[in-house]
Parts: sequence; structure tokens; C-alpha cells
Amino acid sequence: MSYQPNNSHFVSQATPPALALPQRGMRDGAHGLFIPAGAAVTGPHTQQTTELAHRYALLERLGVSPAASEDFDELARDMAEKAGFLYGFVNLFLVEQTFVGLHQPPADSGYVIVGRTMSHDHGWCPEVVKRKKALPLHDVHASPRFSGNHVVDAVGIRSYFGAPLIHESGVVLGTVCVIHPEKRPLSEAERIRDITINSGAEVMGSITSAPIR
Repeated sequence: MSYQPNNSHFVSQATPPALALPQRGMRDGAHGLFIPAGAAVTGPHTQQTTELAHRYALLERLGVSPAASEDFDELARDMAEKAGFLYGFVNLFLVEQTFVGLHQPPADSGYVIVGRTMSHDHGWCPEVVKRKKALPLHDVHASPRFSGNHVVDAVGIRSYFGAPLIHESGVVLGTVCVIHPEKRPLSEAERIRDITINSGAEVMGSITSAPIR
């Protein structure tokens, strides 16, 4: 199956290189730049600005880089394979959603190849961060609330399962999630949800026990 979205922010595997989800300018994450806790961050709500500052400060204290990580890529791959999904993500909620861990189909698979960032306005991970608990969507079209999403049209996604990354301090650092272009039977929802929850616990264990390379 090959998706050819009519959106300049996205590319299929036939048009490399991959673009971000959507392309809004890559942050200089490779150099480990953080926003200090007291820095001004524009946003519609003061609470969101405060949460973002706390998130950056905690990541800096833990020594976690916002750059792509081989360790997190492996965790994303393992999660996706256990769930039987094409895409897996370890997602830090920074100025943009930042996929420090990413697993996706091979470049010659015919599926959309994605980049490492996405706007906070897109996808279902923002809902996971807001609710601070797992979100199992075996069929995103089963609920009008979750059906109308930019990622549905751009990547052709039909199922999503995500879980939050919550530090013991209460700070939500981001999410782990898997997505797939086909819906899943409702009978599989609990199993896949548990896979994401367990993967999130593994990611948090890595974050808190040792620096990620």
C-alpha cells in the first residue's frame, strides 16, 4: 500500500529525503540546546509555557539530549514490532514534538517516510500529554473527536496507541506511541495499549538511570 498525500509538508518514500511532520524548521537538537527554565516561550496559555519550561529544565538536569538516539530508536522499533505496527515513536514534547526515537518502514516500502518533528497541533500525542494516561484508538474514525486529524490525511493513519512519559516529579516529558494505516480489532486494543504502557516505563527507566547517547 502506498500513500501519496496532497500536502507539501509531507513526502512519500519515492520523494526522499523525509520531511518533518510537518516541516516547520528543525530545531538545533543535535547540539543539545535547551530552553532555560526561565526563558520566555510564546504560546496561547501561561500554563503550557510553564510546563514547557519545567520539561526543558528536567531534561537538562537528567542529561537527556533532544537529539535522535540509537537507544530510543531501538525502543521504538521493539514497541512497534511487538504491537505489529509500522511506525513507533519516542516523543519528547519540546517546542515541537520531537521524535528522539523513531521506527518506520524501509525507504523502498511504498509507505510514507516521516521526519523527526511535528507541530503540537497535529497527531494524538497532545491528548495523551493532556490527559496523562494512555490513549488507545483501534480506529481513529470511531470517534469524531479523533477522526479529524492532520496525520490521518497526510500519512493515512487509521490506528493509534499512545502512553505518557511521566517523571516521578509529575512532569510529563512526552509520549511513546505506535501508528498504523489500518484499523485494529477492538479485541486487540488492551494488548496493544499495554505494550505502549510497558514501553513507556522502559523509556522512563532509561531516562532516569543513565544518560542516553
